[in-house]
Amino acid sequence: MSFSSMSKQQVLDAGEGAGEEVVELIPGLPEEVAEKCLLHLPFLYHRLFRTVSSTWNRFLTDAPAKPPPLAPAAAAAAAAVSVSFSLPFLFAFAFDPASRRLQCQALDPFSRRWLLLPPVPGGAAAGSFAVVGLPRRGEIYVIGGVEEGGDKAVRSVAVYSAARNGWEEAAAMRTPRGYMAAGEVGGRVVVAGEDGEAEVFDPEAGRWLPAAPRCGAAVARYDAAAAGGKLYVTEGWAWPFERAPRGAVYDAAADSWREMARGMREGWTGSCAVAGGRMYIVAEYGEWRLKRYDEARDEWRMVAGGGVPPEVRRPHVVAGEVGEVAGGRRRIYVVGAGLDVAVGTVSAAAAAGAPPPHDVEEEVVEWEVVKGPAEFAGLAPCNAQVLYA
Repeated sequence: MSFSSMSKQQVLDAGEGAGEEVVELIPGLPEEVAEKCLLHLPFLYHRLFRTVSSTWNRFLTDAPAKPPPLAPAAAAAAAAVSVSFSLPFLFAFAFDPASRRLQCQALDPFSRRWLLLPPVPGGAAAGSFAVVGLPRRGEIYVIGGVEEGGDKAVRSVAVYSAARNGWEEAAAMRTPRGYMAAGEVGGRVVVAGEDGEAEVFDPEAGRWLPAAPRCGAAVARYDAAAAGGKLYVTEGWAWPFERAPRGAVYDAAADSWREMARGMREGWTGSCAVAGGRMYIVAEYGEWRLKRYDEARDEWRMVAGGGVPPEVRRPHVVAGEVGEVAGGRRRIYVVGAGLDVAVGTVSAAAAAGAPPPHDVEEEVVEWEVVKGPAEFAGLAPCNAQVLYA
C-alpha cells in the first residue's frame, strides 16, 4: 500500500473521511513514483519541503518514523524495505590541523557534493572520542573522549539525527571514557574501554546499561568493527612485532566476551569496514589492498582488483554500506586527506583459470575516486559513517 493510500485509510479509520480528500503527493504522477521522487529529496532540506503541503509534511515526517513492534521475520523484511527506499549518505568527521576544529560533512550520493552539517557539540581531543552510526535509524552518536589540552575523560554523548539535521544531548555514559572501542550491535551502541569494562546504550529506552566485563590482559584499541551481532576489538601489530596482537569479541546475545580467533587477529593489519554483512580491511602496508575475512577458514582473503587509488592519501578512515547494492554487490568508502574519497564496489569475481575451492567465493573490487573541494585540502578525517537518509 502506498503512502497516500495509507493516509486515506488512516483518515477513514479515524472517522474523518466524510468530505475530506487527501491531496496527491505530486499531481499527475502515480503515487508510488511520487513517493520515490520525494525520497530522493536532500535530507538537509526536509524542513523546508514540509511546508509545501500537508501531504508532503506527513510523508516526510512519517516515512522515517519508527515502526510498531513486529515479529522478527517481519521486522527484518521491513528493515530491508526501509533501507532500499533510502539513500546512503557518507558522513565524514574531520579536523582542521590548524584550528583543531572538528566538522562533519555529508556526501550527497547524486551530486557528489559535500554538505556541511551543524557543528559537532563538545570539545574532545582528536581521535579520543568514539563515533557510532545507527544506519537504519539515521542517527550518529559521538561518545565520550578526552578534553582538548588535558587528560580528563568525559561521559557526554551527542546524537545527530538526519531527519532533523541537528544534534542533541543523549544520556551520558555511566563511566567517563576516552580512546574506547565502540560499535552498533543489534541496534544498540556498545562501548568497551581498554580496562575491559563495557556498557550498552539502548536508543529506544534512552539509557545505558552495564555489559559483561572482559577478563584478561588489557586490549588497547587499534581498530574495532561490529558485524553479525558481535563487536570485534583488536590492538593490532606493534613494533618490533615480537608478540602476536591480542583481540577480543563481544557477543551481544550472550552478553559475554571471548578471545578473537587467531587468524582474524594476526591478519587484521588495517582499518575495517563492514559492508553487506562482510568484514573487509584496507591494509596499512603496500598498495592498500582490500581483504575480506573468511570466518570458516579463519583467514583474510585478498580481494582482486588492485589497491586504493593513490590519489587518496593518508590519514584515511573507512566505512561500508550496511546493505547490498544492485546485483548483490557491496560498497566501501575510503576517506583520505582533504576528503578525497575512494568508492569501492565489491562483486563476485568471474571464473578465470583454475577454479577456487567450491565453497570459497572470490571477489573483485572496482574503485572510483571522488575528489574533495580545494578548500578541504587541510582537513584530516578521523571517522566516517554511512547513514540511510
